[in-house]
Amino acid sequence: MHTLNAAAIEKITDFADFTGKAARSVLLIALLILLSGCEPVRNYEAALVLQDMAAVHNPSQLKQTTDTPLHLPVSYEGGVPKQTRRADLYLPGKIEGCERTQNNAHAAIMRGCPRAAIVVIPGAVPQGKDDPRLTAFASTLARAGFAVLAPNITGFRKLRVRPSDAREIADAFTYLAGRPELARNGRVGLFAFSYALGPALIAALEDDTRERVRFVVGVGGYHDLPRAMRFFTTGWFEHQGKWRYLTPDDSGKMVLAYSSLDYLTDKHARTVFDHMVALRRRDPRADLTPLTAELGTDGRAVYALAANTDPARFPELLAHLPQAMRADIDRLDLARRDLKQLKARLILVHGMNDNLIPYPESLSLAVAAPQADVFLIHRVLGHVDMSVSHLLSWRFWSEDISDWWRLWRVIDLLLAEREDEA
Repeated sequence: MHTLNAAAIEKITDFADFTGKAARSVLLIALLILLSGCEPVRNYEAALVLQDMAAVHNPSQLKQTTDTPLHLPVSYEGGVPKQTRRADLYLPGKIEGCERTQNNAHAAIMRGCPRAAIVVIPGAVPQGKDDPRLTAFASTLARAGFAVLAPNITGFRKLRVRPSDAREIADAFTYLAGRPELARNGRVGLFAFSYALGPALIAALEDDTRERVRFVVGVGGYHDLPRAMRFFTTGWFEHQGKWRYLTPDDSGKMVLAYSSLDYLTDKHARTVFDHMVALRRRDPRADLTPLTAELGTDGRAVYALAANTDPARFPELLAHLPQAMRADIDRLDLARRDLKQLKARLILVHGMNDNLIPYPESLSLAVAAPQADVFLIHRVLGHVDMSVSHLLSWRFWSEDISDWWRLWRVIDLLLAEREDEA
């Protein structure tokens, strides 16, 4: 996420691979925090869940005390015209008093097992639902009693974003919500990372889903899409009337370039963009300007926007993008949507050092939407990647502990959604 290379692509949904000591530190902090809670059982469980998220695939207390979740491929119909959608379903391995029957190798009916259901959507990453960090996250939620559906959003794997992503997410939600043995008493919501929060909220506003989406959790999402694009191309963002700068993650520029391919008549553009990426993988400072001569007019307009570092020029360069591309940007722009129509509770998490989408986007989103809570994470969270200082360090106890408190609160709120009165 810091330079244009393979590791940068994969870090978009990265939950850093903590050591065992760091994961135990998270649990210690959460246990101390929950002593002041009013729901001690759920508070303690939130501590275990947070530790397991920090541990990723490493051992944790939650892994030791719960059965391995079931991981099943599923398919369902969606879209116009109807087409087969594919997803992965994660189910609790076992809950006391739960009756489980298996029809065949590819389907399981859980009777009374999951306490709630959730659709988990990654950002635009090549591995999509199969990214190891996403599979670890989905498994953690399943251990916490959720039925988790991770849909295969076709464009995300190609680093392309488009309005149709919202319909794919809505179809996944409709499938999960339509299985009462999974979405118990209608307790079903969405959890979206990064760019995916935009289409996830649009999906939650659809006529066939609005009344059924109970909650939406978003990490590192946007509100005003052009404003977010201005940041990841220039590094400049505005907050409380002041301009601020962070070195932007090149991943955003790469998604912009590959998303533009659907709108360019120049079929040679993909080869040029691939060559640009390859050059930057070898040398982050490589001069890409000579390659622009191989692009058509629209391709050069995309490159000019991606390469621009002056925020004052952004509106002009945006206006030069292909008209169809600008129209789709408008459709994905949440600032153009009436978010007051959102029925779901909205829980937003954003790192203040996020170098792909700046944190004021979540603050703006919280103002625009009803029933919204926003948690700003000062140091522990970047875009959607976490890090932690050593347990015995001064920074850990003087700065990081407040961030873990906020993350614990987010998990506690999420676990409350498994109950009839959240």
